[in-house]
Amino acid sequence: MSGEATTARRVLVIAGVVVIAANLRTAISAIGPVLDPIRGDVGLSAGAAGFIVGTLPLLTFGAVSPLVVPLTRRLGTDRALWLGLAVLLAGVVLRSLPVTALLWAGTILLAAGVAVGNVLLPSVITRDFPDRIGQMTGVYAATAGIAAALASGVTVPLADVLPGGWRSALGVWAGLVLVALGVWAPRAARRREPSGGETPRTDSAAAPVTGLSPWRSPLAWEVAAFMALASAGFYTVITWYPTILKDLGTGEASAGWLLSLYQLLGVVMNVAVPLLIRRMADQRTIAAGASAILVVGYAGLVLWPGLAWLWVTVTGLGAGAAFLLALTFFSLRAADERSAASLAGMGQAIAYLFAATWPLLFGVLYDTTGGWTLPLWTLAALAAAQTIVSARAGRDARFRATPDPAS
Repeated sequence: MSGEATTARRVLVIAGVVVIAANLRTAISAIGPVLDPIRGDVGLSAGAAGFIVGTLPLLTFGAVSPLVVPLTRRLGTDRALWLGLAVLLAGVVLRSLPVTALLWAGTILLAAGVAVGNVLLPSVITRDFPDRIGQMTGVYAATAGIAAALASGVTVPLADVLPGGWRSALGVWAGLVLVALGVWAPRAARRREPSGGETPRTDSAAAPVTGLSPWRSPLAWEVAAFMALASAGFYTVITWYPTILKDLGTGEASAGWLLSLYQLLGVVMNVAVPLLIRRMADQRTIAAGASAILVVGYAGLVLWPGLAWLWVTVTGLGAGAAFLLALTFFSLRAADERSAASLAGMGQAIAYLFAATWPLLFGVLYDTTGGWTLPLWTLAALAAAQTIVSARAGRDARFRATPDPAS
């Protein structure tokens, strides 16, 4: 392949990664701002509304993620990723139609499509950018975060001006999915590489490599545990921080801006952490440092609640770094493309199923104790456990999936 063809191919893949990443959170983050009019039109209880916004997508992520690897064996990575986008498109459209049952069905479908993208983008990065894993993961994580923030900000104004109200405001994101389908179509249409033809990574020849199912690999479980702990803290904070901050004396508007700051700092860390990854032999120090910062942030909010802005800043930095590392580990700990998909499928199934329980458990702890002290100390304990797990998940080792018997 000529140099020009290789450059064109890499540019196409980069464009695909960016536009796919832009779709991984928008459809889900867009619904929260218009939840009140949805409840009024559809008649959802508060509990049902919370379930459809937070718990249902995470449960779908956990259920679908292990199914992505068998799908990839049949179709190949690029075609499976294109199919995931098509499912996402169907979910976005169905959710916006004026049939109550389709609100639920569409949410499940779009979350299933997102799950395919979550699992396969690390595989694409491992295959096409083995020398730029940290940077490309940072690009896709930052793009997803920026797009999610944009979706949260413009959905209400769109609902105010579009004739269909909130339904049209949610359905408009189908246009972004169509763009991704178009950009990725040439990759999906090309002849599939033979199964098992991936080139193993050679960036760390001394790193130990295992060859087995991820469910039997200690390294895979360590990576999964790190993401599970990081995800539990991240999604719990996204759900409860505004309420906690208001109860601790922060004004409603200020609480909303502080949550935006928390998310913005995550985007900043998506750019900064890859620069650190390139300078270190492994990621144990970064992962442990990010986890320890979270412990400080949660403890500070309990002990000195008057400095809420400081502790939101601290936890935003720690969570942004930890979540990016969790995503990056699926590529860094994998020996090749198939292994990355296998590791991500197993790890994300565990992580999202675990994370789905924590916003609910956090609320139960508050109801039981009548305050936020014990719930916040519980988050600090999760972050402390994450610090311990980081010593294993961040070490320089490789997982290699058992070869497909058909290859």
